[in-house]
Amino acid sequence: MPSMPCLSRLFCGSKVLVACVLAAALSAPLAGAQVPVDLSPVPAQLRPSALSEGWQHGAFMEIFVRSWRDGDGDGVGDLRGLTQSLDDLQKLGVRGLWLMPITRSADGDHGYATTDYRDIEPAYGTLADFDELIRQAHARGIGVIMDYVVNHSADTHPLFVQSARDPAGPYRTWFEWRQTHPEGWDIWGRDPWVSTGQGSYLATFGAPMPDFNLRHPPVVAYHQDSLRFWLNRGLDGMRLDAVPHLIENSAQDWNDQPESRQLTGDLTRLIKSYPGRYVVCEATAQPRAYANTEVCGGSFAFGLESQIVPAAKGDEKAIREVAQYFVSAPHTLATFVSNHDRFAGQRLWDQVDGNEAQYKLAAATYLLLPGTPFIYYGEDIGMAGAQGLTEDPKLRGPLSWAPDARTGGFTTGQPYRALATNVATHSVQGQQRDPQSIWSFYRDMLALRNSRVSIARGSYEFAQTQGQAMAYQRRFGKEHSLVVIHYGQQPATLTIEGLAPDARLRPLYPAGAARRLSSRQLTVPAQSVQVFALEE
Repeated sequence: MPSMPCLSRLFCGSKVLVACVLAAALSAPLAGAQVPVDLSPVPAQLRPSALSEGWQHGAFMEIFVRSWRDGDGDGVGDLRGLTQSLDDLQKLGVRGLWLMPITRSADGDHGYATTDYRDIEPAYGTLADFDELIRQAHARGIGVIMDYVVNHSADTHPLFVQSARDPAGPYRTWFEWRQTHPEGWDIWGRDPWVSTGQGSYLATFGAPMPDFNLRHPPVVAYHQDSLRFWLNRGLDGMRLDAVPHLIENSAQDWNDQPESRQLTGDLTRLIKSYPGRYVVCEATAQPRAYANTEVCGGSFAFGLESQIVPAAKGDEKAIREVAQYFVSAPHTLATFVSNHDRFAGQRLWDQVDGNEAQYKLAAATYLLLPGTPFIYYGEDIGMAGAQGLTEDPKLRGPLSWAPDARTGGFTTGQPYRALATNVATHSVQGQQRDPQSIWSFYRDMLALRNSRVSIARGSYEFAQTQGQAMAYQRRFGKEHSLVVIHYGQQPATLTIEGLAPDARLRPLYPAGAARRLSSRQLTVPAQSVQVFALEE
């Protein structure tokens, strides 16, 4: 979702703009209840998954299509550009793609202000382009999920426009309208109710994005049919946006209501009725609750990311927090170190001030832990924030494909947004050529995850810390792995818990000769990542 403080910039405005939009709608000819929206029911077409079992336990790449790669030279990223670069993603070892919203939208940027739930944003291409992306991704063993925005539409969505200009019409009840302005509400420091000449409507994420009335069965049915529309085309799952905000009960009870969890669970069950599908939810305040299989099953591990970077910098308290997190947290959580919203942190490069040793330690920390890791696009090459920009746009610059100061290899035209500040030194082209690069390190970590089922989805045992070092074991069946990450700047010797005194270790990363421990003692280099196979 877009961060709240930047909404006014993204939409150029204020309630004055909203009033103008609604005034235009109200002055347009009223054509009864006819709206240019596909509201037809969509029957499920259940087919076997095109992907191998367990694909969703691999690493995902979060992709902002607008900034990924331009396939037609207009300066804006698109689906063809993404399809053309699938080989690069396969080479890295990515098993899934999360596409930020690709449906038609009104915001001209992030895509969370939806105007048509069953069509592609024109700047990104067509439904045929989408179908080809799915086909080509599946041919490479890569799954594709996309953002789906249940809570709200754009204020230019035809259904909302109709509801605004006809208070007695059939679509008024599709949105949260009140005849008189509700008092006493405060969501993130602002009144979420927007006054118009035809009443007030609820807009949790800002005036340009009115909330649906998700207590109204036809609204829920519309979303269910729209989900089936995409799943029938072969989409491999959904990222459900802002699910704790689906239903508000009062000025006091507006966040994470029981009805929101119930509806999220219902939508998740619909999606997972399709074989092999994956669902992950955004629930910032209660991620563990939404990771419950009865609610969403997958949920982003908000809070963990704020400990990973301090741990990478050697903070012993943060190291302990990270080591203990999955002792109790469900393994269905999705891990990350940054994303498209600045409240989750700046780009990792900027968080560690360009320190590549700390960068790699942070990456290894979340890529080897339980959970499903989500890599933010550009993170695998050490991409920094966009030049001269602030807030969310700084995090959403064009991907640096080549060390070209004008285009970054992103487009043959003029990039729609400023490039990363380090485009000259950190690009896909340059990173793939360097065996010691950040990209090569990510490839090695994903290779471990893809080849070791114990790391991808095994148990989490004997988590321990000693000073600035962390160790834990992962098991799946007879496969047994040991992970040791040392964040300190001097070598350290650890006593590894839960092993036989003369346990035999076979180094997986970095590669080396097998050896037996002496009294469970293991000496590790400074700022290092070591992964071993434990052998009888």
